[in-house]
Formats: sequence, C-alpha cells, structure tokens
Amino acid sequence: MKKLLFILLIGLSNHAFCQSNYNVIQIIVDDLGWKDLGVYGSDFHETPALDKFSEKAVVYTQSYASCNVCSPSRASIVSGKYPAKLNLTDWIEGWKMPYAKYLVPEWTMYLDPSQPTIGQLFKENGYKTAHFGKWHLGEKEGYWPENHGFDENHGGWSKGAPHKNKKKGYKGYFSPYGNPRLEDGPEGEHLTERLAKEVCHFLEENQDTTFFVNLWFYNVHTPLQARKEKVEKYKKKEKGILHQNPVYAAMVEHMDDAVGEVLNKVEALGLMDKTIILFSSDNGGLIGKPNNKVTNNSPLRAGKGTIYEGGIRIPTMLYAPHLKPQTVDHQISSIDYLPTLAKLANLKVDKKIKANWDGVSIVEKKGKYTSRPLFWHYPHYHKQGAVPHTIVMEGDWKLIHNIENENYELYNLKNDISEKQNLVDLEKKKFSKLKKKMEDWKKEVNAQMPTKNPNYNPDLK
Repeated sequence: MKKLLFILLIGLSNHAFCQSNYNVIQIIVDDLGWKDLGVYGSDFHETPALDKFSEKAVVYTQSYASCNVCSPSRASIVSGKYPAKLNLTDWIEGWKMPYAKYLVPEWTMYLDPSQPTIGQLFKENGYKTAHFGKWHLGEKEGYWPENHGFDENHGGWSKGAPHKNKKKGYKGYFSPYGNPRLEDGPEGEHLTERLAKEVCHFLEENQDTTFFVNLWFYNVHTPLQARKEKVEKYKKKEKGILHQNPVYAAMVEHMDDAVGEVLNKVEALGLMDKTIILFSSDNGGLIGKPNNKVTNNSPLRAGKGTIYEGGIRIPTMLYAPHLKPQTVDHQISSIDYLPTLAKLANLKVDKKIKANWDGVSIVEKKGKYTSRPLFWHYPHYHKQGAVPHTIVMEGDWKLIHNIENENYELYNLKNDISEKQNLVDLEKKKFSKLKKKMEDWKKEVNAQMPTKNPNYNPDLK
C-alpha cells in the first residue's frame, strides 16, 4: 500500500511539474548589433551583466531578426508569423521614395488587434501581463499594447524612438519624455534606467502571481544620448578595433545596467527557478555614416536597413531553470520566440492559432533542433541601402533576390560569413533549388510585391 501511495505521489509530482507555469520575461533591445555585447565579441563595450547572464543561458550564434528594420520584426515576435504574412513589412511609417524604380505595395501600418498575440495568449492563461518601453506597431491608440493583451503599458505608443522636441522641451532619453504612456520623471532621469525601475516595481508587486513581462528598450536606437560620466569613461578608454563610438558604447552600458537591475531583482525575490528569460534584438546594428560610425557588425556585411547579414543577424540568449547552458550554432528566427516561450511556459494554445504560427520552438528535443528554411521579404527601400528584396536561407546557403535589378546573390555562409563571393554561376543546382523554395513561399504567404514606377527618375530621390 505504501509503495502504491509513493508511486501515486511521484506521478502527481511529475504531473504538477509538467503543468506548472513559469514566469516569463522577454527583453528586446532596439538596434543591438550581433557584436555589441562582450559575450558576442565586442572589444570596447562593457556588458558585465549580460556576460554573466550568458553563463547560465543558451547562447545562439545564428539568431536572425525576421526583418532588417524594427516594426516588422516586432510584429513577428508578438505573433509568431512572418512579416510578409501580416503585410506589415516596413518600419512604421517607412521611407517615402516617389522617384524610386519601384513603388512599394499598400502595406499594413499597424498590428491588427484581432491578431492573436503573445500578450493575449499569456493573459488567457491567467498571467498578469505588462509591457514596458517601445512598441511602434501602430499610430492610433487602438493598436497599442493595452489592446494586444497587456494589463499594463509603461511607455509603449506610436513612436519608434525617444521623443525629441526642443520647442516642447522633450529631451529624448532624458526626462521630460513627452510619452503619453509614461509619466515624466524628475529632470535628468534617463529613460533606460526608468524602464528598469518600472519593471522592478512590477516584479515586487506581482511576485506572488504568474507574470509575463515584455521589456522592449528604446535603447540603443538613435538619438545617441547617454549620461555624461559614461560617455567620458569611453572617451578615455582605448578604442577597440571593432567598436569606437564612446556615446554608443555608453548607451550599450546603460542597457546592460538596466538588464542587470532587472535580473538582480528576480534573484532577490527568489524567482530565478520559476522564471524564463529571453534576451534579443529587433534587427542588426546601425552602421551610421562614414564620418560618424555608430557600431560595427564585422565580420558580417553591412547593418540595419540593408539586405545583408549585418542587418538581420542578432544576439539572442535564452534562460530557463531546466535548460542546460550552452552555445548553439543552429539557425533560429524572431518568429520562433512566441512558440518557444509558449511551450516552455506550458501555455494552453488553440490548435488553430498554433497551426498559423510560422515559428517553432528553439529548444532542442532529444538532442535535435527543428531544421527548416528561413525567409525574408522586404518590398521597400531603406536609406541605409536596402532595395526591394526576398531572401531564403537553408543550412549554410543564403539566396538573395534583388527585385530592383533582378539580380541574385548566393552565398555559403559557413565559408563566407562576410558575403563576398557570389556563387550563383558556380552553384547552379543549389541556386535553382533555393529559387524554387523562395517562389513557392512567396505564393504561400501571398507576399506583396512592389510595382514599376511610371515616375521613376534615377536623378531624384
């Protein structure tokens, strides 16, 4: 009888473990480049909190944003879908280029509240949900976080960067902010520090319930602003070969300090063994102008707003109490974050919603990861250099279709991470195979295409 009771108790214990819901914190940094953290190889930026966090996390070396700019990538993070499927394919509002060779399609400049999102799913599963920081998924209030499943919204609205307006006194990263979803702090308060404090207060208030925190920093997006003492520190520091901008370095450190404050609060409340933490970026690092470099994504080619690796490869780390810390060289995408967090947190998700996800769990199962091609579609122009294009990546191979000039570029990233040698003419079978997959996928998601511009004028912008 005792033996039977013991077996029953063990079974109940295992059942409880499987059914338990973890707290979840998702941290997304704006424009953080693949090499911007110490753990990813920066030779100038100081990021002790995230370097320490990496020791207990899964560190992904081939993590990709679903777009080379922010709004589409963010839409994919909250929906688990490709931006092309949502028709939300550029940053809101996008660049206006009336004389370009192609006209961009009539794309969707908001995330529809009817779209099942990460906030709604966690809320439906009994979580207390809160968004902190940047949102940038719609101009009107009806598209802001509180209409996408978040009980609280601290700082998320239409703008994609801190509000700077001399006439009104808005100072960007320093209070007053001019943000309708974040009360101004005392003069000189820094926005990144403020968001960390708001999160820590939320954690204290909700430590006895199950919560989902969506912390999306405005940092390290322009305007480049940081506390004077941090900037002076980097001005005095010997410049790295890779990174040299003292203001940007100070901004990265501001972000690391804020992440460290949140992680320390989770530790202090005794919640680390009950909490899943995902850290990532929304797109690659901004290179800037030749005379004012912001960051450097080398050995990756180019950066934010371009068609190459520097615009889409990003740092990503995942912590869960039962996950073994390791470095993973497997391709993942921001479309995978929602399916991954839902699975790790044991959420109940409607089968129809799951079936519409493009993403998969990025946690290995029986020593294996889900392998599949990844796709990008950007029928727009960007001032950093992107022209309308589509990309398919499978294994070591990446095919880029430049829609504007009808050219194709094929790279083997294992041998040529800097995308210097176009192999289209040398690898014709591989090219044909990937091209077919690209075309089939565009039809599957009904990807919007640009059209030829009757007012095209190469001499005008």
